[in-house]
Formats: sequence, C-alpha cells, structure tokens
Amino acid sequence: MMKIFNSRNIQTIVIILIVGGLLFLALSGYLTPIFNLSLNPLISLERWLSVRYISARDLLTTPSDVTALREQNAVLESQVTQLQTQLIEMEERLGEAQVCFALLEFGRTNPQYDYIAATVIGREISPFLQYIIIDKGTEQGVRYGMPVVTQQGLVGRVDAVIANASRIKLITDSTSVVNVRLQSAEIEAQLLGSLTGDLSLNMIPLDEIIQPGDVVLTSGLGGNYPPNIFIGQVLSTQQRENALFQTASIQPIVDFSSINAVLVINNFQSVDISPLIPEQ
Repeated sequence: MMKIFNSRNIQTIVIILIVGGLLFLALSGYLTPIFNLSLNPLISLERWLSVRYISARDLLTTPSDVTALREQNAVLESQVTQLQTQLIEMEERLGEAQVCFALLEFGRTNPQYDYIAATVIGREISPFLQYIIIDKGTEQGVRYGMPVVTQQGLVGRVDAVIANASRIKLITDSTSVVNVRLQSAEIEAQLLGSLTGDLSLNMIPLDEIIQPGDVVLTSGLGGNYPPNIFIGQVLSTQQRENALFQTASIQPIVDFSSINAVLVINNFQSVDISPLIPEQ
C-alpha cells in the first residue's frame, strides 16, 4: 500500500511540475510559436467557414431584401411626388395671394377709381396681335374702352367684350397709341406700340432734353386713359437728321408676358374725340 501511495504522489508531483512548466513557458512566450503553428490552421478554417456562411446567408436573403427595398423606394418616390405637387400648389397660391394683395394695395392708393378685378384666361403675344383675355364681361360691368391696369401700371384698354369675358388690347400692340407725359420735364408725347412689342415715344420736340430713367405717365389727353398712370421709363433717345421730332425707347414697368390678374377701371368713361380732329 505504501508503495502505491508513493507512486501516486510522485505522479501528481510530476504532473504539477509539467503543468507549471508549461504555464511558465506559455507566460514567458516560449510556446507562442507552437501555439501559432497549431492554431493558425484552425483560425483560417474558421474564417473560411464564416465567409462561406455569410455568402450563403446573403444569397438566400438578398432577393427578399431587394424586393422590400424596391417597395420602400416606390413608396418614398410617391411621397416625394406628392410633396412636390403640394409645394407647387402652395407656391401658386402664394403667388396668387401676393398678386391679389398688390392689386388691393393699388386700389387703396388710387381711391378715385372703381375697379373690377379679373383673371387672365388667355393671351396672344405675336407680331400681329398683342392682347389678353380676362374672365369678366358685360354681366360684371365691363364695357368697351375701359382702361386696364395692374398693381405696376398701365396694361391697355377693353377692345371687345361679351357676357363673361373681355379682350384687352395691350399698349404694346402695333395699333396702340397712348398720350403720355414725362414726369421730370412735363413733356407731352405719344406712346406707340410696335410689331415687335417694343414701346417708343414720338412727337417729342427737338429742343426738349430727355434723360434715361425719366418716368413716363399717362397724360389724360385724348380721352382714352385717365391721367397719371405709370407706364415705364426712358431707355434712350434718338434724333434723326432732318426730323421734326425726336423719339425715345421706353422700358415698360409691366411684364406683359406674365400678367395673371388685372384691374378694370369701370368709372372712367373714355371719349372718342376722333370726329373732332380735322382731317389732314
């Protein structure tokens, strides 16, 4: 029995010494090369298996993910389209509100006139015709010859009218003639339209000095328009040799290509004085 006990004690001591030696060697770094040689293949195998597992998982799950992403993308695109439509509608309403406010402000600052507010429902801007069509007619009190303005200035006058619509001949029309005055020099002249839609002043005496930037207003002469409605400003002047009068190019204040709403002055009675003008 004593021999067996001693033999076991010796084995235990030997095992402890071996384990202690291995721990010492491991902690000292002497066994690191051996561990690397033994563990590197296992690590490489684990990485290889991990890559293959991820690839297989992606292969199996990607079709459903792509379908879900496409559905989400379609929903988002639909929402973006709706938001863009709402934004456009809000911008249009804001623009309409700003125009209405500006027209109202013009009416407040010119209380001597009565107005009929109208919306532009058609337009023709060509070398032969310069007019717009509004949604007010005889049923709303519009009559032939009534002046038409915006919050900026003079637009034209009613050229034709039916029950619920009217045609407005613009001052840029080639047949349009407006009697005007220059505010700074109190010079009277005639504003003419043209085939190109440009405005010019005619019948300006040669001895009158006109400067670019001079303000052009209606004079009230001729019976077609009330006085002191803003038209535009002088761009430049021209004096031709042997001409009896000088001319000037005018920049209108109104953008005729983007008029959306107007005011018809319905308490101004135009007068046709052409029968009183002697024939030449």
